[in-house]
Amino acid sequence: AGILVAPFDWQVGDIQRYPIPVDAIPDIGENQQIVFTEWMGRSPQDIEDQITYPLTVSLLGVPGVKSIRSYSLFGFSTIYIIFKENVEFYWSRTRVLEKLNSLPAGTMPAEVRPTLGPDATPLGQIYWYTLEGRDPDGNPAGGWDLEELRTTQDWYARYWLLSADGVSEVASIGGYVREYQVDVDPDAMRAYGVTLTDVFKAVKASNIDVGAKTLELNRTEYSIRGIGFIKQVSDIENSVVKVNQNVPILIKQIGTVTLGPAIRRGALDKGGAQAVGGVVIARYGDNPLGVIKNVKNKIEETKDALPAKAVMDHSKISKEEAGQFARAHGFEPFDGADLNQQAWLTYLRGTPQDQWPEGVTISRITVVPFYDRAGLIYETLGTLNDSIAQEILITIIVVIIMVFNLRSSVLISGMLPLAVLLCFIAMKLFGVDANIVALSGIVIAIGTIVDMGIVVCENILRHL
Repeated sequence: AGILVAPFDWQVGDIQRYPIPVDAIPDIGENQQIVFTEWMGRSPQDIEDQITYPLTVSLLGVPGVKSIRSYSLFGFSTIYIIFKENVEFYWSRTRVLEKLNSLPAGTMPAEVRPTLGPDATPLGQIYWYTLEGRDPDGNPAGGWDLEELRTTQDWYARYWLLSADGVSEVASIGGYVREYQVDVDPDAMRAYGVTLTDVFKAVKASNIDVGAKTLELNRTEYSIRGIGFIKQVSDIENSVVKVNQNVPILIKQIGTVTLGPAIRRGALDKGGAQAVGGVVIARYGDNPLGVIKNVKNKIEETKDALPAKAVMDHSKISKEEAGQFARAHGFEPFDGADLNQQAWLTYLRGTPQDQWPEGVTISRITVVPFYDRAGLIYETLGTLNDSIAQEILITIIVVIIMVFNLRSSVLISGMLPLAVLLCFIAMKLFGVDANIVALSGIVIAIGTIVDMGIVVCENILRHL
């Protein structure tokens, strides 16, 4: 049983092991829950008066609360609820959620909705990564801008990694979040008699699907539906703001609609260059080492599903040479000023790599780790594993020499590995994580473990 729950990566044939949760360092963080509330565009004083203070006062009545710390910043509020150590983690979450869902009407502004943070601890950040364009050989290939990488992170990579067992949250960092932007012309608005409120209402009313009743034709019933969700820039441009003398005024007549980046308050830097990435946070009470393995397995499973594009290095091949090569192989090389991605990808994927033109390759978005706690965990476990083994071996040699009785020496020495394995069983039963402090305690206790066996056996030998 001790072998089956030992924290080390021991292989016991095909038997399923249930190792103790392993981390490099002990989690000495406080028993806390985080409530985050966003209210865009509001000053810290407004946030404090209308969100932070009412929430803090309400949450003080949650059972088991020791203290509450709150911060009000521009556009958002963060409240840290510190519970007593004997309060169970998930029980405290349910009590906080219960309190948030039962707040009296009018406690906060109508459009504000507080959210509970992930079920993790401050040491839950176990894996950081960036998204980068790599060629089939794994070399950096580029070809992706920060907006494309952030979109891939938010809508593909993040959700795949969230499905890995033991992951509580995957947070996105860096890049630009894509959004529709309407830049209005004040002079045109004044000329047409349009206000900003009219523009808001027009865009909101245009971005909706509506359903009506049904129409029966030839014994077949058809549902009537108006399609209205915005899918491209022209959908907003052609939205009607108001009608003057039976003439509709469109948004494109009073402003410019574009796709652009949302305002951001920070960036991710890697080696002096901007990057896009994410942080994987392990769930409370889970095995960090096991979660990292699950994340890596998920990355391996989904690596071929990430977006890819053809890229061209103009220092190795000119635009004319690429055009001649493409036409010689029966496809059109360019779609306007850009590469004809579909045609190039079809050709490159169906052709051996040694037949590709020099300077043209496939760049696939790849998950590249730059912080992986597994290395630190394995180094810690390796050091302590070696220390335990060496100390047990040295102690056995000393016992054999000093007792000078083979059978008694075997009996005394057998206590050492059995006691360590029994320790692992107790750690599993009582939920004690294996980390550098817990395993160092076992190493230090080797001398104490063997002491009773020596005293008992030596006295029996002396009497005999």
